[in-house]
Amino acid sequence: MGVEEHQFLLFSDIPNNIIHKWAEGEGVTEYLQPAGFTGEGERGGELGSNGLFISNNGQLFLCQHGDRRIARMDAPLDDPAPEFTTLAGSYNGNWLNSPNDLVQHSNGDIYFTDPPYGLPEGPNDTTNKELDFNGVYKVNAEGEVTLLTDSLSRPNGIDFSPDEKTLYVANSSGENPVWMAYDVQEDGTIANGRVFHDASEFSGKEPGSQDGMDVDENGNIYATGPGGVWIFSPDGTVLGKIKTNKPTSNCTLGEGGNTLFMTADDQLLSISLK
Repeated sequence: MGVEEHQFLLFSDIPNNIIHKWAEGEGVTEYLQPAGFTGEGERGGELGSNGLFISNNGQLFLCQHGDRRIARMDAPLDDPAPEFTTLAGSYNGNWLNSPNDLVQHSNGDIYFTDPPYGLPEGPNDTTNKELDFNGVYKVNAEGEVTLLTDSLSRPNGIDFSPDEKTLYVANSSGENPVWMAYDVQEDGTIANGRVFHDASEFSGKEPGSQDGMDVDENGNIYATGPGGVWIFSPDGTVLGKIKTNKPTSNCTLGEGGNTLFMTADDQLLSISLK
């Protein structure tokens, strides 16, 4: 997640429970630890933070695997500290699985995905999983959590079209490796779910799967998937691919939309855009 105001980039190191910072001329430094699990003692699984988002009012929102919640960092961006407020941690009295990625609507509602990848015993953990589905949700300023869909096996990356009329969701399941598109209704719920693009032909043959994404001001979608980053036009046409040839977990546009940053396995990459 690029922080334009302070000219640095933030990215999660999930296994090590750290958020790193990259800045031109400084390289990579530790930004925040702990980032996803703030409890006492040991915890198994992928315990760190995952998706990050700079909110409409300039605060850091985090998907925290270990704490199983959407949280807000209650410290300035340029003076980080592991001080958090829970924005969403449960649904109908049950703990969320492990929130993965998030985006904020201009009205303040936060939309997020909740696959099981960060559960203490891994994605097949039936002991600690309290929900029998993997949902896409929204939470409003009052903390009211609304389930938008429970039909995806592994909902992952999420973003809006520039006019916020379409919500894109990546499904990272090898059995159904698709990107979905939904119409956003006036009440903030979603409808008319359809497959935006199906990557079955490439799933399992190239490293990585559907994961994080970003959308530019023209509505083009930059989505991590098999082989690297796929670039789609708003109508779903594949415009091109950036081949990292490594599992590529996320990407974000920065520097005024002129640079695409990517996290690919053990590498942080960037490419200049025309």
